[in-house]
Amino acid sequence: MSIEAPATAVGSPQPKKKLNLRRPDVMASVAAQVVKHFRSELVERLRSTGGQFSHGGLTIRLAKEFGFCYGVERAIDLAYAARTVFPSPTRIFLLGEIIHNPEVNDQIRGLGIVSISPKPTDEELVGLHLNQEDVVIIPAFGTEVLTRKRIEAFGCQTVDTTCGDVMSVWKRVQQYSREAVTSIIHGKALHEETKATTSQATAYGTGHYLVVFTLEETDYVCDYILRGGDRVGFLDKFKGAYSTGFDPDTHLLTVGVANQTTMLRGETEEVQRRFRRAMETRYGIENVAAHFRFFDTICGATQDRQDALEKMLRDPMDLLIVVGGYNSSNTSHLAEMGEKVVPTYFIRNAAMMKSATAIRHWNQHNAIEELTSDWYRLDGSITVGITAGASCPNNLIEDTIRRLFTLRGINILEALRSGE
Repeated sequence: MSIEAPATAVGSPQPKKKLNLRRPDVMASVAAQVVKHFRSELVERLRSTGGQFSHGGLTIRLAKEFGFCYGVERAIDLAYAARTVFPSPTRIFLLGEIIHNPEVNDQIRGLGIVSISPKPTDEELVGLHLNQEDVVIIPAFGTEVLTRKRIEAFGCQTVDTTCGDVMSVWKRVQQYSREAVTSIIHGKALHEETKATTSQATAYGTGHYLVVFTLEETDYVCDYILRGGDRVGFLDKFKGAYSTGFDPDTHLLTVGVANQTTMLRGETEEVQRRFRRAMETRYGIENVAAHFRFFDTICGATQDRQDALEKMLRDPMDLLIVVGGYNSSNTSHLAEMGEKVVPTYFIRNAAMMKSATAIRHWNQHNAIEELTSDWYRLDGSITVGITAGASCPNNLIEDTIRRLFTLRGINILEALRSGE
């Protein structure tokens, strides 16, 4: 990836030399820092031997796929590279969080990179005295079109870490927009990625968008397509989840489905099926192509992690630990999958496992961190599954494994050595 070097003079922008953030000397330095901050030799060792280890009555089982995906690794590398290429005192700002993991974001802040609002106003940017000498990092889930334009208007450098899978969704909704097709986006309306995607849906044509999160919401919209209904009630139900000027009586005649990349594939596919069925019922199978569009935009890494967990859940286990940021969409879906099969605890890090009789974990249905007692059996044998979202580093997985063994009075490193 290339970005422009700082301007040499204040005033009108001058031609700027292109700098390659990913040149070998920079990435060698970055790799050393990233390994130090996030790598786990323990996790790599367990992965190389099948991801399962038993000792002292405890069996831990790792999902085949978990933790950092390529897009997350790339975003982190670029943030570290920006600090390397633009050392202090150059100011570097980050729009919100680089990814949805508090420990990773703490490390980024430790580089002297300052987090600002993910959607700063002109007044906020003026208050920062943003100028051509500054650098602004766009996070892995992207940013809204207007935010990007605001930043560029100040003439500062941008380091764009937007995931390629997210940009693929953008291309799709841009096409819908140019064709005056309303984008039905399966996702969380307040999530940064979905906000970035919806901004793309209205920026390049005459399209509109509507965000649906659940199958219940999907059925509500499909019923409106088939039978009409209370327009005011519809707009009130989806307040904050549709484009300016959206009218369900006009803008649901032709729709194209896309999605937040981290949703459950099966649920997104069901959303697609229900919209297609509604259009077939209303307009006839022979006319459905004129009223319905679809493109698979689920992130491959997200799907790999969901598939790996689904496979792991087929084998009996006593409980599942899901590690990751509470605001991580892909991690929350892993926890959702686990909850349907086995007692599941969604934790930010190993410190949440206070003792064998107390664990703090995230209840995503009530959006609270709650305390559960007697969650972990110390007598007899127990099997614990472990997985993590695409934004969770391996060092946090290691901490989790160590803690599970420590609670049973076992040093896992000594246990591994004794088994050699």
